Amino acid sequence: MSVLITGGAGFIGSNLCDYLLAKGEQVICFDNFDPVYDKSIKLDNLKGALNHPNFKFIEGDILDKQSLNQKLNGESISEVIHLAARGGVRPSIDDPAIYYQINVMGTVHILEWMVSQKINKLIFASSSSVYGNSLNTPYHEEEHPLSPISPYASSKLAGEKLCETFNNLYQLDISCLRFFTAYGPRQRPGMGIQIFTEKMINQETIQLFGDGESSRDYTYIEDLLEGIFLAKQNLSGFNIYNLGSGLRIKLTKLIQTIEQDLKQKANISVKEKQLGDVDQTIANIDKAKKHLGYLPTHTINQGIHKYILWYKNKNDIL
Repeated sequence: MSVLITGGAGFIGSNLCDYLLAKGEQVICFDNFDPVYDKSIKLDNLKGALNHPNFKFIEGDILDKQSLNQKLNGESISEVIHLAARGGVRPSIDDPAIYYQINVMGTVHILEWMVSQKINKLIFASSSSVYGNSLNTPYHEEEHPLSPISPYASSKLAGEKLCETFNNLYQLDISCLRFFTAYGPRQRPGMGIQIFTEKMINQETIQLFGDGESSRDYTYIEDLLEGIFLAKQNLSGFNIYNLGSGLRIKLTKLIQTIEQDLKQKANISVKEKQLGDVDQTIANIDKAKKHLGYLPTHTINQGIHKYILWYKNKNDIL
């Protein structure tokens, strides 16, 4: 029996494919190569997995119900890790409809397909953005009500509610994992750490939106993968877990950390804060620690160092 990973050619998905293959699992990757960034990047993400005997790639779109059924029916799938989504807070403000199409209707299609195939175990990738600008930090899974401030965030919260509904209707075992600013090798183009690293190396100006006092809970990809695996091993009923580092890092501190690792100073241009950006995120990870045994180990310095080593190696930078 295989694990189906939707969105498996992206940053988190491709790393997860490699991680599960290393654990001896059978993996099916389902991805449509969304043109939000170049297909060649995703193919490069999969180059190791494609040569693995326990790996299968299926190109398809979660919005196409007929294709979804045709391509996946008949596969021996025991559980689904649903990562396929349109990411990004700021772009979602410009085009909310596409975010709801992919992140909400796409999730409906996956859930309906699972019921039709009698597959009852699902990991759903949610986001820390569902907490909005809550002042109750660190963010706890039981916080209510939630007030997301971007279409992306609200689409992820809608996905969680769909999962809860299908758990109530069909007793699917589902865990919704709220990821807190994942970073690391294969990070998708346009993300802050990738932009900052690239521009510093090329001695280009970094745009800093806001006063630099905003903060995030940055989660290194290896810690996130461990959390996903632990949640997969403990699927029972309906649950929501925060997966973060439990540490709050200011934007100015993040830039300083990259500067120190690269041993060069950033050129910074300060811009106005952008619509939809939350002021801070920080995870209370007590529930994941207690119920899953989740224990992130990477400090921001360690994670940034590993990422920069990967970036330099990939781009042949001495």
